[in-house]
Amino acid sequence: MAKLSKKRKAQLEAIDRDALHSSDDALKIVKANATSKFDETIEIAMNLAVDPRHADQMVRGVVSLPSGTGKDVRVAVFAKDAKADEAKEAGADVVGADDLMEAMQGGDLNYDRVIATPDMMGVVGRLGKVLGPKGLMPNPKLGTVTPDVAKAVKDAKGGQVEFRAEKAGIVHSTIGKASFTEAALKKNYDAFVGAIVKAKPSGAKGKYITKIAVSSTMGAGVKVDPTDVGA
Repeated sequence: MAKLSKKRKAQLEAIDRDALHSSDDALKIVKANATSKFDETIEIAMNLAVDPRHADQMVRGVVSLPSGTGKDVRVAVFAKDAKADEAKEAGADVVGADDLMEAMQGGDLNYDRVIATPDMMGVVGRLGKVLGPKGLMPNPKLGTVTPDVAKAVKDAKGGQVEFRAEKAGIVHSTIGKASFTEAALKKNYDAFVGAIVKAKPSGAKGKYITKIAVSSTMGAGVKVDPTDVGA
């Protein structure tokens, strides 16, 4: 077992890992303990009482974080002609068609979001085995297959994040950076949790949200009282 550094020990000792905190207090604790030399990412993890293997219990969607993510989001767009120009003007990092598909097949996958116009799905469909496992496959339900590529690019660059329940019913996402103010982090926290509550599937029975925790890249997780969201 790896030996804990003095700094890591101090962080763990400073946090009561069994206590349930209000979201305000939890974010304050996490932010105060994010003392690395780099700007740590603040993350949220939620345990949901769902089994994503059943279609009526899948939790998936997108949410725009009002304070942004603090991250430079790389966006690739499959489009041509006028739509390609719109995507470039909106700030897409890469825009292409068959050439982009071939580059991705060759391993060029350093993107956070992949967007496509509907007419390009014949090309994008060939990347299912490449993009699917990374959660990058364009999907109309998530707004990443759309004729309005300019809006999709701006949304992605402006703080929109995707969420999807994993096998164990866990959903996680970034909600900002340690350099954000507590108020900015709280706005993002509320937006994300609100989106999860709104996305409650028809097949979810009983208590929907069972656990919530927030943490920083190098910090310990801090538990949030799940009853605060009323779900």
